[in-house]
Amino acid sequence: MPELSLPQNVILMVHLPPLPGAPDASLTMAELIGFACRDAEVAQAAGADGVLVENYGDIPFFKDGVPAVTIAAMATIVTHVRQAVTIPVGVNVLRNDACAALSIAAATGAGFIRVNVHCGARVTDQGIIEGRAAETLRLRRDLGANVAILADVAVKHSAPLGPEQLAQLARDTAYRGHADALIVTGSGTGAPVDLDALRIVRQAVPDRPLYLGSGVTDDNVAALLNQADGVIVGTSVKEGGLTGNPLDPARTRRLIAHSAGQAQDQRWPSANSSN
Repeated sequence: MPELSLPQNVILMVHLPPLPGAPDASLTMAELIGFACRDAEVAQAAGADGVLVENYGDIPFFKDGVPAVTIAAMATIVTHVRQAVTIPVGVNVLRNDACAALSIAAATGAGFIRVNVHCGARVTDQGIIEGRAAETLRLRRDLGANVAILADVAVKHSAPLGPEQLAQLARDTAYRGHADALIVTGSGTGAPVDLDALRIVRQAVPDRPLYLGSGVTDDNVAALLNQADGVIVGTSVKEGGLTGNPLDPARTRRLIAHSAGQAQDQRWPSANSSN
């Protein structure tokens, strides 16, 4: 498989409204496509390095496999987003359908996916979610998909089943689960990252890109990019600071401007080095 390409520095979230089949669904596919493409275009115009499309509005979430209609809707939306922008596009299918995300990415040409629970098991509001790295990696191989896997370590909105060693979980996710990059988050959406946890993960896995997945604002983005390779930002750059709202162009430009001083011009080790 060719060397995987991971977006550096700032990835902005495209939090989709409820999709067809979700309890709160109200928009047509044309309206959903317009929402997603507008957000992606705002992100690109501001100078973001990538966008991550996520079915944020589909609450309550299935804990693993999502319905076929969700996959079809997301594939359609991601296809249009890919046509609307030239920056890398990623896919996250909540709560934890990594195979669906990978299939959508492979079919649409998206470059990366996010997996909330790639290894181990977590207690969540959807119940106990178990990582399915074995299935995800074998599917990627079978599809020949040039798609990077960004995997959370102790993901937000979850708790461990028992005593947890964060360093070992990070090593397992990277080296036994073959994740191409790791993500560290706070306790919930928009919550700040525990910097001690960030340091533990960085020291445990020094040869993988490390992203911060929550709590990033224009006030702290420069400092955080001193400690991580990239950030995934949603809430703080949305209209009114509300996660489900569209991207606010002014907030988005401000965050990108504040991040620019720490922009890292580097090549990470090949994401395929252990695959």
